[in-house]
Amino acid sequence: MNLEKLKEKPLFQMTGEEFIFLQNRLNNEVPPNPIEPEKVKKYVYGIRGISKLFGCSISSANRLKKSKKIDEAIIQDGRKIIIDSELALELMKNHDLKKK
Repeated sequence: MNLEKLKEKPLFQMTGEEFIFLQNRLNNEVPPNPIEPEKVKKYVYGIRGISKLFGCSISSANRLKKSKKIDEAIIQDGRKIIIDSELALELMKNHDLKKK
């Protein structure tokens, strides 16, 4: 099969065999560009998110937020709370190390 002609052919005119051939060829041509896991930030949302992140009760999560220990990891706009989970865990780890 001629790859260039097949690339120009409308999809609805292709046979199943042509489509699979084209798909396999194009997958082999273009290397995948995965997003590096280190660059993807993970967020939790709200007091319930803090609670799940640290495995504590909602009231303990509220106290933790008010203690300002993880303030650098918190973005708040009105009632919306977004927490960078990795930064929050790192801040708590550093805070606990300072205590000892």
